[in-house]
Parts: sequence; C-alpha cells; structure tokens
Amino acid sequence: MMTFLGSVWWLIVSLGVLVTFHEFGHYWVARRNGVKVLRFSVGFGKALWSRRGRDGTEYVLAALPLGGYVKMLDERDGAPVPPEQLSQAFNRKPVWRRMAIVAAGPAANLILCVALLWGMFVIGRPDYAPVVGHAERIAAEAGLQRGDTIEAVGDRETPTWNELQLALLPAALDRSDVELRVRDAGGDSERRTLALSQLSDELDDKQLLSAIGLAPRHALVPAVVGRVLPDSAAWGVLAEGDRITAVDGIRTDTFDQIGPLIQALGDSGGSGMIEVERDGDRLALEIVPRLTEDPERGEFWALGIQPQRGDPPPRDALQRYGPAAAVPAALRETAHLTGQLFGMIGRAFSGRVSVENTVAGPITIARAANAYAQQGPAWYLTILALLSLSLAILNLLPIPLLDGGHLLYYLIELVKGSPLSERAMVAGQYVGLALLASLMGLAFYNDILQLLYR
Repeated sequence: MMTFLGSVWWLIVSLGVLVTFHEFGHYWVARRNGVKVLRFSVGFGKALWSRRGRDGTEYVLAALPLGGYVKMLDERDGAPVPPEQLSQAFNRKPVWRRMAIVAAGPAANLILCVALLWGMFVIGRPDYAPVVGHAERIAAEAGLQRGDTIEAVGDRETPTWNELQLALLPAALDRSDVELRVRDAGGDSERRTLALSQLSDELDDKQLLSAIGLAPRHALVPAVVGRVLPDSAAWGVLAEGDRITAVDGIRTDTFDQIGPLIQALGDSGGSGMIEVERDGDRLALEIVPRLTEDPERGEFWALGIQPQRGDPPPRDALQRYGPAAAVPAALRETAHLTGQLFGMIGRAFSGRVSVENTVAGPITIARAANAYAQQGPAWYLTILALLSLSLAILNLLPIPLLDGGHLLYYLIELVKGSPLSERAMVAGQYVGLALLASLMGLAFYNDILQLLYR
C-alpha cells in the first residue's frame, strides 16, 4: 500500500514540475512577444485552485495532473477579440514569433534537464563501483575476471556500475561488439572486446544484460547457508546459518564460488569435505553431491542449499562535481541522453527494440519515480531529468496537436508564404488526435503488461 501511495505521490510531483516548466516556457516567451495570456493551467479538468493576476492571466491548478496548457488570445477560438487587443492576439504575430512561442515549451524542458543534472552532480549520486564479481559466458570469453574494474565502454567513461549498464545496453540491443578499457586487480590497464554479436536474436530486450554473463561485485552473496532443501544432499549435514569456508580444501568467500567446486567434486565421482563455521566452531563435514536435472541448466551436481539474503552492501562510488565542473558535465550528459533517446526511437521504428520496452505509461513512470526517489535526492533528480528530456523530445515530434506539429504548420507557412487552409489544419488535428490516442493506448497497454508479468 505504501509503495502504491508513494508511486502516486511521486507521479504527481514529477508531472507537476515538468508540466509547470513546459507551460512556463510558452507563457514567458508569449508575454515577451506581446501576446496576451488568458489562462495558465497545470492539469486538466475542474479547477481546484485559481487566481487572476494583475496581468489578467488566470492561474489554475486543475484536478487531473496529466498535463497542462497555456491559453492565449487568438481570433481563431471563435470568441470576439476587442479591437484594442488585436495586436496582442497570437494569430496576428509574425510566423517566426509564433514558432518561438511554440518551441519555448520543449526548450524549457531541455533547460530543466540540464539544471536537474547539474543539481544531481553537485549533490553527488551514490552508486557501486564497476567492479566485476563474477564473469561467465560472453564476459568470461572476453577474459574478464573477478576484481576487474571496467573503466570505459568504447569512448564512454563508466565511473559506476549503473553507467556501465547504460553504456552496454545500446550495443547489446544492436548486437555489436564493444571494446572495454579494464583495470585488473593488480592495477594494470588493458583492452578487452566484448562479443555482443554472439547474443541470440531470440532474447527478450530485458534479458540482454544478464545474458552477457557479467555480475557485479556488490551483488555477490556471502557463502552463508540460508536454507537447506529437504531430502537433498545437504539435508542433515549442513544447517541454516553455516558459513562455508572451503569445499574440498579450496577456500570460498562468496556463494557463487560454491557451485563450480561442487561440479568438480561431483565429476570426480566421490565424496568431499566441506568446512564450515557454525556457532563459533569450525567443522569439517563429509558430503556427497547429488546429480540434479533442471529444464534450463540440464544435469548438474547440487547440494540443495540456498544463500542467506541480507541487506545490500553500502555503495562505494560517488559521481560528484563542484558547481563549476558540474555545468559541462550536465551538458555532456544531456547530449548523451538525447542521443540515446533518439537511438531508442530509431530502434523502435526499425523493429530492433520492442515497443513495449520503449513506450511507458503513467503507471510505469510512477513506479520508476518512486523507486528512484527512495534512493535519495540525486537519483530522483536523475529520473526527473530523463523525464523532462523525454517530454521535450516527445513534444517536438511532428504530430498535429503537439508542439512539433504546430512547428511543422509554421514551417509550411514560411515556405508557402501563407498559412495552411483551415480545412487542412482540421484534418491534421484529427490525424494528430488519432496518433496520440494510439500512443496513449499503447502506453497503457504496456503498463498493464508490466503489472501482469512483473
């Protein structure tokens, strides 16, 4: 219940901030160009609060917080415009002024994105260091080993594990090999090639990163028994809370080290000794692995134990800059995220990425905002910056009813030398309405799928 309420709250806060800045962009540039603004509304529907300013603008906070609008004086709205106010009507302004007013909304979101990322860098975003805890499959074939620090993917620096994942994802989606700059446990720097072209085309987009076989150090679980499965090889031998310190004389520190040692023990065809710490005592116990079959893994040797899960380890990396250095860092990050978002849009249109993983609805956004907010202010600023940038890009798409559609109309007007006919504009509005309805339907459909299959 608390997760649901938190998600609703952070959705309202996030949309409120993004919509307010977007509409303020339209409002501010309209006023600077001499256009009379009749209403500035955050949200749609019934007004919960309203106030009329000295400038004659009605400021409204409405019930449905899924958008907003700025209503300007315009002769095309049907209501008569007093002769003395005709010079303040939007439609009477030169086309380049109208274009500036329309483009100001997305521009405000772009500026907000930079400001939020600047704030994130100044506050400092805590994360985990990009240190390898375990490597298998493609990662192991590349020569990656426990303790390696991945410092860069291609030309992209990866100071944290989250940055590493974000850098690997586009290459994994494109099934393209990437070069890694790696510093091993001894401090030596070297280059490794991660053959992502080997990833199967049948893999779901959400499985790509795990299929690489790269596990972080912070995800390693101590070699402590959390549960012993009934009638298993370990039943009656090991107990919950046992810390396994060695298998057949080979030291173990983490749970993932136990599996390969058990396979080797089973392949040798005999019993082995497991050393454990139990209630302060050190014990050496004889055990015989049991051959087990799994639909995904096939046959393997197993003890029948599960790890003890505890709290995640403290974060050991921090992305932070001083106020001056954070400015170019925020600009670089905004440019990088813009390229990534356009890349995802291109992959969605080309079919390389499933649209269900590209178009998110309010439920998905609410859950993401809540999850990021729980990790601290810097992480919340990160998701808010990404949403602000996404809103700017979405509004610039050349779809009627969106800012990009209006800009398209005005570009045509510049070329023609006269406005589009009212009939053409009405037809465009219907097309835009249909496209937006389809997009919203897809977003809600994806939200429902996320709820059903999470």
